[in-house]
Amino acid sequence: MIRTFALAGASALLVLAATPGTGVAAPLPGGLGPCVGDDCPDTYPPVNNGAFTGRDDGVTVFVGGDFDAGVGAVESEGRIVVGGDFSLEKTTGGTIYNIGIAGVGSRVPPSDGADFLVTGGDVTIATGQTLLADGGVVRHAGTLTGTTTGTAVQDDDAFLPYAPLAAELQAASTCYAAATPTGTVVNEGFRTLFTGDDTSSLQVFTVDADVTGPAGAQQEIVFEDVPAGATVLVNVLGTDRSIVTSSGDLADVDPLNGLRERLLWNFPTATSVLIGGLGQFQGSTLVGDPTSLTTVTAPGHAGRFFTTGDLAHGGGTNSGQEFHAYAFDGDLPGCAAQPTTTTTTTQPAPTTAEQTTTTTCATTGPCGPDSGGGGRRPDLAVTGPDRVAWLVPIGALLVLVGATSLLVARRRG
Repeated sequence: MIRTFALAGASALLVLAATPGTGVAAPLPGGLGPCVGDDCPDTYPPVNNGAFTGRDDGVTVFVGGDFDAGVGAVESEGRIVVGGDFSLEKTTGGTIYNIGIAGVGSRVPPSDGADFLVTGGDVTIATGQTLLADGGVVRHAGTLTGTTTGTAVQDDDAFLPYAPLAAELQAASTCYAAATPTGTVVNEGFRTLFTGDDTSSLQVFTVDADVTGPAGAQQEIVFEDVPAGATVLVNVLGTDRSIVTSSGDLADVDPLNGLRERLLWNFPTATSVLIGGLGQFQGSTLVGDPTSLTTVTAPGHAGRFFTTGDLAHGGGTNSGQEFHAYAFDGDLPGCAAQPTTTTTTTQPAPTTAEQTTTTTCATTGPCGPDSGGGGRRPDLAVTGPDRVAWLVPIGALLVLVGATSLLVARRRG
């Protein structure tokens, strides 16, 4: 009987420890999204070419595969992390590509001397062209060919600290896609209208079509009935998807700009993604398929950009194509490992405990593998409540209950 009480206490603790903090909103995996460092701006300004507004040592662009900068692409503001190769080759137009610091952007670059570009593969700059990284570091695991400014550092382990992010982002993208829609989406030809429920703090929209006008023409993007401060998640389903829009501007006059830091476009299953049009694309982008190719030809992408696949920046439709460093501060759905079966033996003989878990997607809590543990890099934000600390007093209480039960059993014996 003594063994029975002791095992009951241990089993209860096991069940609680396997249940993360549901009811807690989650950021992107690995702390991605928010500004990182001690000099983050209180608010982000419109795109400008003035003095620096602050500094951000977070990851602005993450590419699990290769990053190719081509015709029309001119700069990527903020830190770039690439799992494969980075290449710059413009067949026409200008000959330079800025990284880290942009001539025109949010003007919130990484700190002086920080990594502006990190690659797990080679850096290849075409003959006669230049990768401008003034004030920063180009850290590469492979070889570097061509002309770069700043400080070049060959580091076999350059990408190693970031390696888990691709799988985490893929899991998160799949998780977010399962979130229940809270609003409706109607493509009216000249615009796509997203209508929220005017209540939920997480507004979820699901689109199983291109966000374009007829024959792939550009169109407006309009959100209505979205509460102030709400996070907006748009799941764009399908294997070949395009967003071609005229919405979004440089001066933050367009209402779409007001959603920028809490808007996420999620492509969980697409192997081909196009982001184009003449508008300044607003919000952060997540592409979950590691076999995917995303092509960005919009003149500006204002927000974080995370893909587990390849990225082609540039195209013949526009010139002056840029990534602008704006943080993502939204609270997203969470995936939690929930225990489904727990059995224990109550015999004095050797005991066994068997537990199986399933992964479910909720509207709150951590999504994908938990990256909040050891080995956190200083360029990834620490966000959200501590989901483990609350288990400590509960565990202590259960131990106390088990000890009390054991004492009672002994006295009865």
